[in-house]
Amino acid sequence: MTSIGAGSSGRRDVEVLLGDAKAFRISWLIALFLAARGVDRIFGLCGGHIQPIWDDAARLGIRIIDVRDERAAVHMCQAHCELTGQLGVAVVTAGPGMTNSVTGIANAHCSRVPILVISGCPPRPQRKMGALQELPQVEMVRPITRYARTVCEAAHVIRELDEALACASGQGGEPGPAYLDFPTDLLREELPAGLLELERFQARASFPILPPVTALEKAADLLWSARRPLVISGRGAAGAGAQLARLVNALGCAYLDTAESRGLLPESHPGFLPAMRSRLMREADLVLTVGRCLDAQLGYGSRAVFPKARFVRVGISASELRANRRGEMELFGTVSEVLEGILEAAGDRPAAADRAWMKDLREKDRRRREDLHRELSQAAPGADGRMHPYRLLGCLRQALGPHAIVVADGGDILSFCRVAFNGWRYLDPGPLGCLGVGVPYGIGAALAFPSRQVVVVTGDGSFGFNAMELETAKRHNARVLFVVANNSAWNIERNDQLENYAGRLIGVELGDADYAAMARSLGVHGERVERVEDLPGALERALGEAPALIDVLVTRDAVSPDGRSGLPRVPDTQPLTTWDQMEKSRRLLHGRPRAIGEQESGPA
Repeated sequence: MTSIGAGSSGRRDVEVLLGDAKAFRISWLIALFLAARGVDRIFGLCGGHIQPIWDDAARLGIRIIDVRDERAAVHMCQAHCELTGQLGVAVVTAGPGMTNSVTGIANAHCSRVPILVISGCPPRPQRKMGALQELPQVEMVRPITRYARTVCEAAHVIRELDEALACASGQGGEPGPAYLDFPTDLLREELPAGLLELERFQARASFPILPPVTALEKAADLLWSARRPLVISGRGAAGAGAQLARLVNALGCAYLDTAESRGLLPESHPGFLPAMRSRLMREADLVLTVGRCLDAQLGYGSRAVFPKARFVRVGISASELRANRRGEMELFGTVSEVLEGILEAAGDRPAAADRAWMKDLREKDRRRREDLHRELSQAAPGADGRMHPYRLLGCLRQALGPHAIVVADGGDILSFCRVAFNGWRYLDPGPLGCLGVGVPYGIGAALAFPSRQVVVVTGDGSFGFNAMELETAKRHNARVLFVVANNSAWNIERNDQLENYAGRLIGVELGDADYAAMARSLGVHGERVERVEDLPGALERALGEAPALIDVLVTRDAVSPDGRSGLPRVPDTQPLTTWDQMEKSRRLLHGRPRAIGEQESGPA
């Protein structure tokens, strides 16, 4: 593979590859630009409109991860970016290839993950003549990208690539996906050497952004004087784990992660109290959000959820700083540097955190975790005789090492996983709730970290979206274990219909498919497990044979935490029924927030 270094050496490498040629093919320049920016793999599916890029990328030594569906390619490059911090790139062909990728682009948009999707489009002389696979592609993705262009001029290609990557990375706004497409005739065109903007091949160094010292001092005063401070981290805290741990330690405060920041602090950290989430949000008097939007998963920061709290918000984007609830302080800057600045401003002063409150929280968190561990090892089977999902997850926890990467996908099983897996590096569908990400996320993770255990826990419904990517995993030797929690149903919706629609089951039953047999037909190790006592051995064999799949029969009778909370019913105002009731009641009181536990016409 051609190796292109960083900085000035990277520019020299590019100059060597360019040589003294008088002109350069556009497809080759695109591939060279990606290599110069550190891209060592692209995910995609071949097609005539992108074939010149496909060929030149491979000739330059960029690894091609070819998939069975373009949606999976975009999901894989998102997982690659989330886990490595490097740009993820997908290359998809025009028309249906591009439309297949839209779900993946939308998922990266909602999760604010910087990826680049490149597509082709019909030759320029055929524009708006009804050419093969002609669609208004840019118009389709513009609302869900940070940058979207069709590049029609050879002299603009490198400039547009440079701008697309800057926008994707969040320079001047939110990070997220960028999209470019190129007419196929342009890809075959040559650019005269004199028109090449060589300086754009090199990424610009980014520098820390810090708010004024006075703002850091005020934030420190608020935090260190709070009696019941709570820190909540999000995606923007990536890369700031060390500073986050020091801040939580110095405050002696409570800490909650979210799915997008899981693993930044270990499960054993004394401030990490996931089992006390509701009480913490109810009783905290000051909440520090670290790179986290106050979205549905946090009740939008509603006073019905956080009735006593003031907020200090730290982030590098508008959504992390201002979305839904304003803070007493809103500190715009590089998260690690802002946390460091707050620590320096606080100095050695003692924090005012209520130690008795924290002691009580830790004790109750410990008891609840013990209850959970009992569930994971003792949960009774359902009336159908199948095992409880917690038993599956309990066995899986025992089989995984501390550095494993866990991917969860589905409805009910995702809800169980969020409770069962704290402390591991973790990915799930995120704020879009996009089913089907599990298999491609797992492949992207395993290819990025071939020496680490990677496990995907997926429902049988969600598995079906990208099941054929098992063949991709086998072909590319992605050592990932797929665990299918098989209850032959869209079970979170099935339980909703049983409870709220007089038991009328419509479109929620799935067939009794043997997914292990399917895996074996694709050359992947596959086992079906029906009894809990057979799980440890099956997991050990599968982890040793990965890529592998275990099809585990689980009961439909277990109602997940999200199922109990009312999430499938999509409440009007808040994501959980209780919060919805409280928020409506609060609004009806014309300005006096109803206290937690206070009742009007029903339970709070």
